[in-house]
Amino acid sequence: MNLENRLILPNKEQVEWADCEIGVLIHYDIQVFNPEYQFREIWGWQPDASTFNPCMLDTDQWIQAAKAAGAKYAVLVAKHSSGFSLWPTEAHEYSIRHSPWMSGKGDIVRSFMESCRKFDVKPGLYYSCANNAYFNVDDPGKVRSGNEAEQKEYNEIIIRQLTELWGNYGEWFEIWFDGGILPAETGGPDIDPLLKRLQPNANVFQGRPGTRSLLRWVGNEDGRAPYPCWSTTHLGKNGSDGHADRLKTRIGDPYGPVWAPAESDMPNRDRHLAYQGGWFWREGEDDLVYSAEYLAERYFETVGHNTNLLLGMVIDNRGLVPNADAEQLTRFGEMINNIFNESNLLGESSGRGNELTVDLGSGDRISSIVIMEDISHGERIMEYDITGWDGSVWNVLCSGISVGHKRIHSIKSRIPENISAIKLVCSESKAEPVIRRLAVYK
Repeated sequence: MNLENRLILPNKEQVEWADCEIGVLIHYDIQVFNPEYQFREIWGWQPDASTFNPCMLDTDQWIQAAKAAGAKYAVLVAKHSSGFSLWPTEAHEYSIRHSPWMSGKGDIVRSFMESCRKFDVKPGLYYSCANNAYFNVDDPGKVRSGNEAEQKEYNEIIIRQLTELWGNYGEWFEIWFDGGILPAETGGPDIDPLLKRLQPNANVFQGRPGTRSLLRWVGNEDGRAPYPCWSTTHLGKNGSDGHADRLKTRIGDPYGPVWAPAESDMPNRDRHLAYQGGWFWREGEDDLVYSAEYLAERYFETVGHNTNLLLGMVIDNRGLVPNADAEQLTRFGEMINNIFNESNLLGESSGRGNELTVDLGSGDRISSIVIMEDISHGERIMEYDITGWDGSVWNVLCSGISVGHKRIHSIKSRIPENISAIKLVCSESKAEPVIRRLAVYK
């Protein structure tokens, strides 16, 4: 069945986002200086803003560490669950304006943005509407007292802070809403007009239904995307926020009416043992940094499953990426680069149609096969085989369902050395497949 005229297509911002493949999510908050603080344990008590005082804060170092990992974009957590704000907000007093760092005249958000521009990394911004301990707000963004006047005040603070963040720093590549946004019709802030006016081109993670460039959560913080994992979904249609059926939210739907690809976030420290799930730094936990090999495995299960990989990056009480983390991120970046280095490329091709062949010639043992659709034409492939020519017959080497931006098959030792060509055979598709790249690595 040819559905070409009915295919759901991404916009150019979503295509650009998919091409980035790797990003970092940078957490920095008041608990780095007060490790005993847990915002849900003692409501009404907050560490004082005066305790936030990094002595060596350097956002250039953060972004250089991100680049070393291969990240093309970075998302800064400007306000997490504590309510402490990393910019000198005018909305309330719980921010770096009232800390001793730079005598209250610093602005981490601005410094972050400038570093991203300096090192050609696309800037993203995280702001939690769902939690704010300073204002006694918990999921899904409601004041705990239930008082209407307090809820209205909190909604106004959100609008004021988002106006500052979206209006004073330039264009954000990605905007992150952890836990989504309480809809205006059920008592939340009406942010849709503000987003359209100030950041119309941003990719929006867990945004409101109808948002132009939606991204969805993969459903876990493990760096493991399901397979298949389609870019299209029912998320955001008919008032659904995608939580009613978490399985469909995770895998998407090849016939879904909304292009909302998945982003796979994970901390770079052991999320079961490290402080606050591995997202925040605590002294004495350098041994809980995941190995570069472990991160590489997660790359294959996220980027290789048609999602982006968003790696957590902790900042210590000096204001720096710790040495152990910086070294890990560098090793991970080198490892991925070495695996998919030009010197390991046995052959590649591109084109349209149900079959595409790559001649290998040398007979080197195959390690990985990468398939990429040109997603600007939509996700078209529904089922495929990859076959190998052994000199007499084509043998099926591996098979799959969804491809999307990228599907990576890790072959390792399963394939004999005498394969001289591989062929992609699409047995089912919505329309003529448009293959951006079929590449084979030794």
